[in-house]
Amino acid sequence: MELTFATYNIHKAVGLDRRRDPDRIMAVLREVDADVIALQEADMRFGDRASVIPRAILDDSPWDDVRVAKRARSIGWHGNALLLRRTIRSTEAGALDLPMLEPRGAVFALLEVDGARFQVAGAHLDISGLRRGDQVRAIQRSLDNAEAGLPRVVMGDFNHWGRQNGAMRAFGKGWTITAPGRSFPARRPVARLDRIVSSNDWDVLEAGVHHSALAAQASDHLPVWARLRLPKKWQ
Repeated sequence: MELTFATYNIHKAVGLDRRRDPDRIMAVLREVDADVIALQEADMRFGDRASVIPRAILDDSPWDDVRVAKRARSIGWHGNALLLRRTIRSTEAGALDLPMLEPRGAVFALLEVDGARFQVAGAHLDISGLRRGDQVRAIQRSLDNAEAGLPRVVMGDFNHWGRQNGAMRAFGKGWTITAPGRSFPARRPVARLDRIVSSNDWDVLEAGVHHSALAAQASDHLPVWARLRLPKKWQ
């Protein structure tokens, strides 16, 4: 079984032209055409934290959101959301607060595709770097509590420059860290902040940064993606 995973910090759908344009974000997602997508900054910061992608736009897309929201007009938690191609089934999902100096959260889901079961999580780690390792460990504990031993994929904006040092060491030897390339800032990217981290149950077939003319305008980050294969023993 092969699936494409993607993560995209959509900057509340505000592009480099300072216009909020959720249709443009959805157009970029259609270009990427991933099966499982983690979004960051998908909700408004204040008020009722409404989704920046209206339900009508999402309903007209190839994806459905995982039901993790704690607020009526949101599609995520602390801006984190998960989108699934409609052929993928979510059997369990949740949201968690992360250890923080600033408000941070993560979302996770237990998914099933053609009898194969695996876990996925989306997160936006802190800017300061003081709690990122604790946040990674909190995500791992939440996945263990949901169901230990399954293949896993953790995606998001890690706000971390180094590829294997610092907070990335919290993943340990059982994980493959894929930082496909420079994804921030979108116009002239210099930093590999956006990553897809998979348990060693998965084979990483290919990965990259999606750099189109539309993506260079739609957000301050570019989306990153990875094509992963799950061996037959899990199916």
